[in-house]
Amino acid sequence: KVDGVQGPVTEIAADPTYLDVTIPPHGTFSHPVRQGHACFAYLFEGSGPFVTAQGEDRTVAHPQLILFDDGDYVEVRAAEAGARFLLVSGKPLGEPIARYGPFAMNTKEEIRQALRDLQNGTFVQPA
Repeated sequence: KVDGVQGPVTEIAADPTYLDVTIPPHGTFSHPVRQGHACFAYLFEGSGPFVTAQGEDRTVAHPQLILFDDGDYVEVRAAEAGARFLLVSGKPLGEPIARYGPFAMNTKEEIRQALRDLQNGTFVQPA
């Protein structure tokens, strides 16, 4: 819930926040990162400085991924063209991660099983 607005994602253990933020030219946006949450912004339009609670100023242009610290405060000042980005935060799951191509699972065996399922045509089952 942000500014009294509740999105459709609820009752998820990671307690995620997903914001699609559009800032007009020379506008500003600020948002606290909750304590215990990991956070990133993916800038896909425009440019401008992303400033952290520690005063670190990272001026970036799209496309760019910006990582923030636990309990940080995000402030963005859009440049002449404005800016649009996704701001995503949530509690870290603390689980192992295995990656291969487009797959992300907890173990290499789960990756191998996903590849077998894909090759066998059983990766996606109709409801």
